[in-house]
Amino acid sequence: MFNEKSYSLKMDKTIEVFVKELSSLRTGRANSAMLDLVKVDVYGQQMPINQVGSITTPEPRMINIQVWDQNNVALIDSAIKKSELGLNPQIDGQLIRLPIPELNEERRAELKKMIKSTGEKCKVSIRNIRREANEELKKLLKSKEIGEDEEKSFEKNVQNITDKHISIVDEKVASKEKEIMTI
Repeated sequence: MFNEKSYSLKMDKTIEVFVKELSSLRTGRANSAMLDLVKVDVYGQQMPINQVGSITTPEPRMINIQVWDQNNVALIDSAIKKSELGLNPQIDGQLIRLPIPELNEERRAELKKMIKSTGEKCKVSIRNIRREANEELKKLLKSKEIGEDEEKSFEKNVQNITDKHISIVDEKVASKEKEIMTI
């Protein structure tokens, strides 16, 4: 039997990933989540920075990373420089300081574009899940497991779930853009 709940949960997961990506985008203040998507190549594998050091935000425009293993300092430094965060690490022994510069107009516009494109990718994923659901409905109809009325009813429900999730994405995009444009 068709289970629309599983498709709704898949869409929820997609939004969860989207929200995590948004939180890693840089606004004007220091936030340890900015480093969530930066992976460091240590011990033969890609690891998030928070697994190789402690991350703190001692002040609104500074992130400190206390690296646990001296050998990883240079690796973390280069991973941050390669990321799209646009930050310049300052190394002091096993402590890496990341000053967060003010956002200029150009950077704000860039971030706005990134937010929009991330939002679009998320919406595409949600629509793909809807398509997957509709394909399953067609198969069930073909194999006579459900009737046409049931199929139409399920399709309508799937569309409602899709619309709801897409509007959530739009809200998140709008609120993140507002956050970035606020000086």
